[in-house]
Amino acid sequence: MKKTLLGAVALIALPMAGANAQSDWFTQHQTYPGVYIGLEGGANWMLNYNMGVANGYPTTGWAAGAVVGYDFVGPRIELEGVFRQNNTYMTGLGTFGAFNTSRNVNQVGVMVNALYDFLPGATVTPYIGAGAGVGFVDGVDIFGATTSLSNTVFAYQGIIGLGWNVDNNFRVNLDGRYYGTTNPATAYGNWNNNNFSVMLGISYKFGQPEAVAPPPPAPTAPTAPSFMVFFDWDRSNLSQQALSTIQQAADAYKTKGSARITATGHTDTSGPADYNMALSLRRANAVKDALVRDGVPATAISVIGRVETQPLVPTGDGVREPQNRRVEIVIQ
Repeated sequence: MKKTLLGAVALIALPMAGANAQSDWFTQHQTYPGVYIGLEGGANWMLNYNMGVANGYPTTGWAAGAVVGYDFVGPRIELEGVFRQNNTYMTGLGTFGAFNTSRNVNQVGVMVNALYDFLPGATVTPYIGAGAGVGFVDGVDIFGATTSLSNTVFAYQGIIGLGWNVDNNFRVNLDGRYYGTTNPATAYGNWNNNNFSVMLGISYKFGQPEAVAPPPPAPTAPTAPSFMVFFDWDRSNLSQQALSTIQQAADAYKTKGSARITATGHTDTSGPADYNMALSLRRANAVKDALVRDGVPATAISVIGRVETQPLVPTGDGVREPQNRRVEIVIQ
């Protein structure tokens, strides 16, 4: 399921980003699970509201907050605290007569958010999310004065945005979100609390390397008993360097006169096992076909798929490690 979803979104993004540029970025930047922290801020708009005897006319306000979360590479979960403030002009008839007043409406939301990045390894990734938690909202007393954060209410929100992965550690987010609560109470009755916010944030993920080294060059000595060729993520096509290495393997075979060749395909740990089995065999067969074109009899070549069971670089699940995407050519 994970592989299918990521593949579908990647197909949609290809016309905008370009397949080659995307592949190059994946080769140089690897995405790992980890804890992150962040700060955010932006503009907040409250919808007009009324509370029976009083009408409020909010103005554009501001919002600021902080998050701590965990990135599972795709899904994310985070704890967020946001303070919002809007100046509100209120008119009405109170207990002691008519009033016209301007006041700040303050509210604090403590939320648990679940989010999903559609392209977690790309430079720019769209994401969606939703959250629920507790809100603290100002009230109004019988004199029309504000009672600071006197309401404790259920809070909820929906989020849609874009994330820019500056590097393996830093990320910038721009999102729009609807934030609402159950009805806060005042001396004049309950009122509907609905907000729309535009937030800009920056986050830092801990424990990631600054860069991932490119795959090492394959052995070039003609007498070596084995050779290796490497592949881009989710690809089985051969690069020019891979074709050169396969030619060396074919020449080494011819010097032996009578020998057997085994081409063993491998994948990294990203993607489901059944998909990776087919991918490792496609890579091994691509090498076999190139060996046949270079003069090695097809009957002398065996192909094996090892999936992700024999990594050159041990990693956790879901890691796109370039050195593990390979075919080993062994001449016996």
